Amino acid sequence: MKYYIGVDLGGTSVRVAKVSQTGEVVYVSKSDSFADKGPKIVLNNIIEMIKQIPEYAQCSGIGVGIPGPVDTVKGHITLATNLVDFEFFPVAEYLENALDMKVFMDNDANVAGLAEALVGAGKGKAIVYYITHSTGIGGALVANGRVISGRTGYAGEIANIKVTDTDEKINHLITGAAENEASGTAIADRARKDIDPNIVNAKEVFDLFTEGNELAIDLIDDVAYKFAVMMASIAHVVDPHVFVIGGGVTKSADLYFDKVKRNYETLVHPGMHGVEVVLSELDEPGIVGAAMLPMSYGL
Repeated sequence: MKYYIGVDLGGTSVRVAKVSQTGEVVYVSKSDSFADKGPKIVLNNIIEMIKQIPEYAQCSGIGVGIPGPVDTVKGHITLATNLVDFEFFPVAEYLENALDMKVFMDNDANVAGLAEALVGAGKGKAIVYYITHSTGIGGALVANGRVISGRTGYAGEIANIKVTDTDEKINHLITGAAENEASGTAIADRARKDIDPNIVNAKEVFDLFTEGNELAIDLIDDVAYKFAVMMASIAHVVDPHVFVIGGGVTKSADLYFDKVKRNYETLVHPGMHGVEVVLSELDEPGIVGAAMLPMSYGL
């Protein structure tokens, strides 16, 4: 049995784990990420955490999941939003030199998708498209057990897919972008404008939906349609065997998931009907997927 080390690095915390080739987490530790202290302090902390793993040197490789677009060849991120001074810092090389182990890294959504493709809801499927439907929207294409990250690491940045015509500019995304129309944040923002200015989060909107509030029903129906538009755009490029959907918004999947599926079928060619659209299975896809990066590269 082979074992791998996974590092799940975020803006507030970092987790380090030892994971088997079947996806079993046999050891895990957690620490503050020290994200505002600069890359050397962050990475030195991770190195010490890895050295605390029992028999860490016997593991076959290290994988790092990190927020932001990742240049998987050069081993650095090209855009850091919550990790100070990390842009273009040679993360993989720094860890390799300290630990004398091969290190691979990728975007946190990509590694979560890899985990679902290899040992989760997409297991056994050749082409898996993973979507996280949460505060934001992210995606990952996994083909034959490998994440497709693209030329500059931006593959899977589906939040910026245009799903509606509008002139309203909300943030750095294009007008009518999927994330600004259908994410958890967007659901709450739109509900504050159209239903109740005191609404805090998407869950409250789904609660209103179940109570029969017509405005909430209309909003969720519109979200389900625009989410399906995004999926159809993806499908016409990669034609996956399965869509795996995870993230916090899917806690209310029983209220919108079937609508997404029905809308999707109206938006794609008839020959594309019948694709599997399933919920994610894993409790810890981020840490498991990070650990499986080395395995996906043949280690």
